[in-house]
Amino acid sequence: MDPADGVDWQGGVDWQGGAIFRPVRTGNAFEETVQRILEAVKLGVFGYGDRLPPERALAARLGVSRETLREALHSLQAADCVESRRGRYGGTFVTYRQPAPDLGELRRAVQDMGAELEDALTYRLVLETGAAEQAARRPLTEEQRERFTRHLTELEQAPPAEYRRLDSRFHLAVAELTGSPSLAAGVAESRMRLNDLLNAIPVLPRNIDHAAVQHRAMAEAILSGDVPAARRATEEHLEGTAALLRGFLG
Repeated sequence: MDPADGVDWQGGVDWQGGAIFRPVRTGNAFEETVQRILEAVKLGVFGYGDRLPPERALAARLGVSRETLREALHSLQAADCVESRRGRYGGTFVTYRQPAPDLGELRRAVQDMGAELEDALTYRLVLETGAAEQAARRPLTEEQRERFTRHLTELEQAPPAEYRRLDSRFHLAVAELTGSPSLAAGVAESRMRLNDLLNAIPVLPRNIDHAAVQHRAMAEAILSGDVPAARRATEEHLEGTAALLRGFLG
C-alpha cells in the first residue's frame, strides 16, 4: 500500500525496494531521473499499462523536485514510453512495449558490446549469487515472503510475451530481499547491461521449463534459509543462461 495515497501499486510491486528508484546523486538530476524511470520500465518493475507511483511519492523517493520529475516524464511521453491521463483514475501510465525476441538484434547487441560481454556475465554471476546468499541469511517478514512467492508464481505462469519482464522482476526481487540498497542497485545495473541481449533470446518452451526448475530451487532455498543451496541454484541458473546466450551466438 503506497503511503502517499493508499494505492496498492500493481499488486504489490516493491517499487521502493532500492533496485531502481534510489535517490538521484549525479549533477544532472533530469537525465538521471529519465534513466531511472526507463530502467524501471525496461527491467519489468512496471509493464505496459501499469501506472507509475504518484508524482509526490516518486519525486520524494528519487530525491528530486516535482518540477524535475515532470520534465523527465514529459520527455518520456514524447518518446512514447509513458502517457499522462487526467481524471479520478488518471496518472502516468507505461506505454513502452518490449520488442519481440530477434536473433539478428541479439547478434548486433553482442557486436556492440564486444569484449564487455564476458565482463558483464561475470559481474552478474558474482553479484547475483552473492545476493541470493544474503537473501537466504536474512530473517524475512511474512509480507516479504508473500511478495517474493507472488513474483515466482507470476513468472511460472507467464505467457511468452511477458516472460522476460517477469523473469527480470523475479531477479530484482531476490536482490531486494538482501536489505542492501547498494547491492540491489548493483544487480539492477548488471541486468541493464545485459537486458537487450536477454530480451532478444527466443522464448523456447524447453528452456523455460528448465529455468522454472532453477527459479523454484532458488526461491525455496532463500525462503528456507539454506545459504549454500541458494548460491548453488543461482549459480547453476546464471551459468545456464550464459551458455544459452553463447549457444545462440554460436
